Amino acid sequence: MKYGVVVVICFLVFGGCTTVQKGAAVGGATGAAIGAIIGHQSGETGEGAAIGGAVGAVTGALIGEQLEVKFCPECGKGYTEGVKFCPACGRELQYKKR
Repeated sequence: MKYGVVVVICFLVFGGCTTVQKGAAVGGATGAAIGAIIGHQSGETGEGAAIGGAVGAVTGALIGEQLEVKFCPECGKGYTEGVKFCPACGRELQYKKR
C-alpha cells in the first residue's frame, strides 16, 4: 500500500515535467540509492547518497536534454520526437538543429 501511494505521487509530480526535469529526477533518485548502498559499505551512507544523487541528477539531465529533439518556436519549450504540437500554446513544433 505504501509503495502504491509513492508511485501515484510520482506520476502526479512528474506528469507536467519536461524531459530534462524527468531525467534529472530519475537520475538523482537512482544515483542517491546507489550512492547510499556504496557509502553504506564504508560507513558513510549519507555522504554516498548525496554524492550519488548529485552525479545522477546531472547525468539524468544531460541524457534528458539529448532526448528533446523538437521545440516550440513561440514559447521555446523542448519536446521529444513523438509530440507534434506544443501542449502549452498549440503551435507546431520544429526540429532542433544539431
